[in-house]
Amino acid sequence: MRIGKALAIIIAAATLNAPALGAVTTDAELFGFMDVFDLEWSETPAISPDGDRVVYRRMGFDIMTDSRRGNLWIVSSDGGDHRKLTAYPGNESSPRWAPDGDRLAYVKEAPGQGKEIYVYWAKEGVSARVTGVDGAPSHFRWSPDGSQIAFAMTVETDPPALVVRPKAPNGAEWSEKPRITDRLYHERDGSGYVEPGFSHVFIVPAEGGVARQVSHGDFHHRKPEWRSDGRSLYVTGNRSDNWQYDYRNSEVYLIDLDTGTTEAITQTSGPDDNPKPSPDGQWLAWLGFADQRQAYQVTRLRLALPDGSEVRELLVGLDRSVDDIQWAADSKGLYFQYDDRGRTRIGYVDLADNYEVVAEDLGGTSIGRPYGGGSFSVANTHTLAYTFTRPEFPAEVAIAVKGETRQLTALNRDLLAHRALGETRELWWQSRIDGRDIQGWLVLPPDFDEGKTYPLLVENHGGPISNYGERFSPEMQLYAAAGYVVFFPNARGSTGYGEEFANLLYHNYPGEDYNDVMDGVDAVIALGFIDTEHLYVTGGSAGGIMTAWMIGKNDRFRAAAVIKPVMNWYSKTLNADNWFYYFDVRIPGTPWTHPDDYLRFSPISLVGNVNTPTLVMVGLNDLRTPPSQAKQLYHALKYRKVPTVLVELPGASHFIARKPSQLIDKISNILSWFERYGRAEALLIEE
Repeated sequence: MRIGKALAIIIAAATLNAPALGAVTTDAELFGFMDVFDLEWSETPAISPDGDRVVYRRMGFDIMTDSRRGNLWIVSSDGGDHRKLTAYPGNESSPRWAPDGDRLAYVKEAPGQGKEIYVYWAKEGVSARVTGVDGAPSHFRWSPDGSQIAFAMTVETDPPALVVRPKAPNGAEWSEKPRITDRLYHERDGSGYVEPGFSHVFIVPAEGGVARQVSHGDFHHRKPEWRSDGRSLYVTGNRSDNWQYDYRNSEVYLIDLDTGTTEAITQTSGPDDNPKPSPDGQWLAWLGFADQRQAYQVTRLRLALPDGSEVRELLVGLDRSVDDIQWAADSKGLYFQYDDRGRTRIGYVDLADNYEVVAEDLGGTSIGRPYGGGSFSVANTHTLAYTFTRPEFPAEVAIAVKGETRQLTALNRDLLAHRALGETRELWWQSRIDGRDIQGWLVLPPDFDEGKTYPLLVENHGGPISNYGERFSPEMQLYAAAGYVVFFPNARGSTGYGEEFANLLYHNYPGEDYNDVMDGVDAVIALGFIDTEHLYVTGGSAGGIMTAWMIGKNDRFRAAAVIKPVMNWYSKTLNADNWFYYFDVRIPGTPWTHPDDYLRFSPISLVGNVNTPTLVMVGLNDLRTPPSQAKQLYHALKYRKVPTVLVELPGASHFIARKPSQLIDKISNILSWFERYGRAEALLIEE
């Protein structure tokens, strides 16, 4: 692998000092740290109504600013005429075609202007700004006749004030005024303090003009969708007096644009969200479930008349959460996406509840670890455009039509065609606890040889109610390039396996998910190519919890890397940005009513058993699992004289590897720590 001298100094003894496991037999180089900066991927593909063109957001990293960047590109449905949409060099996002396909709306972030909605005229090839708002418009939608655009935006309100501060003398330099809040939710990981205000819905003429606010009151109104008559909007919100504390509940409302009245369409106790009226105006679809206050519940697809009456469910036989519903142009059915056993699929269901899979391998937009995600759009011709991924590449634009899939872009051909990547394999095993079938995945080192043995690196996913799968992951490839067999399990609690499986963590986390992971480790070892003296474990967030739990339960691992963990549920649930989400549903009661439960599910309760050399890592701006959580583990191990080190990433939030340099810092420090307790064999660093 060739890397720069500066980087070689930074990561001295990281992946390039991993065990020598044989030379690569092809001309391709190993995937390396600096290759991260050259990765590109697609997001939010928008197919034109006639199915002939796809506009998408082309994403990548800027090596000079250490940030993500995105611009809109257009490609024809046969893969030709692939070019940038506009001449603008800045940040563009959220493309959405007008109903007749002659125009495209999008968001552009210009210096000194913030985020605004622009419209692009396809025939003329020109753009113009149509909003001039003091905020960030989101979730914008064209009216059925293409004359107006609806969008949501936060309208700030004044913070509470307890006193009036005396006026400072001229020239005096006093401290800033106190920041006072009286809200339940007042900070957000990744952005910090949330300014007081409410999300409201606006409409603006499509040719530009004054944006008119159409929702009112001290409530949040989100995700506007036009009714087919163009005279009213469906929105999602919670307009109850107790909306702050009833945070698990939302309803679908209808706003009459002529009278300004707001009418509740749904009344279910639980989240009713993502309203989608059919193009012919005969139906209203939305997503939700009746809240049983469990750890996890499958999100259902509901169908009703436009006034919310005669409700019924579609996809009754599909035990998977449904997301991103989109009507077919003929109003005879809906497209949707869902996770299923480590893969993300697009399905179609008709009004008689017959459904089928129409595309799969959606995702590849989670540049880091192999999580789900991705998006799609549908043309009037039933042609789909979506983000397509495989373990060998991140999201590309693909289309699916009449049962056939065609990849339109190859954004990483110039890079990944010349890199030797690790092969991804699926693995199933049985739980020794209850006989359940558990799934996981392996990434093998490049030039893997079945006749040799390799160190094993276990990577636990976050959530914990989430999933890893058969998707591209630069982090897994960097581990594999260092010579490790990488194992990432989907233990109980993972999504994509049904409601009962994910809800096994209800009042039981961590629980038997630990046993699932350890049974998986034994299943990998049984394959015969693992050096059992060199087992390593890591994971972030919920994966950090599981890693800390594992080394508190056994001494099988030579070294561990616990990334952004929760060590103490008692302090976490009263200190994080989402502090109130855990009461009752994850752990019984509250910290003051069930202190014993909060302790027994906290990895800090096992820290006296830990003998494994452990690296602890956290972002200093992490509000989801605050740095104080990581420090509890580091201080406990330091006090007990267990080999440990604390790695703090300045400026990093819970999304610890959002910046490419932070991704490099994360992986290189983990591998350096593992090598310190591994088979140290120096490898030459080529310049």
